[in-house]
Amino acid sequence: MKTHLDTGKTGEEMAAKWLIENGYEIVHRNWRYSYYELDIVAKKNNRLHFIEVKCRHVNSIGNPEDSVSKKKFRNLKRAADAYLQFFPNPWIQYDILAITLKPGMENEFFLLQDVFI
Repeated sequence: MKTHLDTGKTGEEMAAKWLIENGYEIVHRNWRYSYYELDIVAKKNNRLHFIEVKCRHVNSIGNPEDSVSKKKFRNLKRAADAYLQFFPNPWIQYDILAITLKPGMENEFFLLQDVFI
């Protein structure tokens, strides 16, 4: 049985592939600063995207994106602020890529763009 860490790692691999297929350039993955982490930092159309990846199995309760709390989003913003100290960019966006794993079927990808909680 896969643990939630295995599911998360699988989800991040799938997310990176999906983003590339949809025109994004992956800049960093799992970028860390202090206690904070950015799952994926990507570029598209001169905009820097800070992407939180959430992955769940189809039989889980709720949608993957529902698990992004105000606290999680606040930590995402703090990590992004630290990132921008090292790699300044005036055009940024916060996104959530939700992946629902459907064994035997095509997995579902749902990109919430320009999120602010």
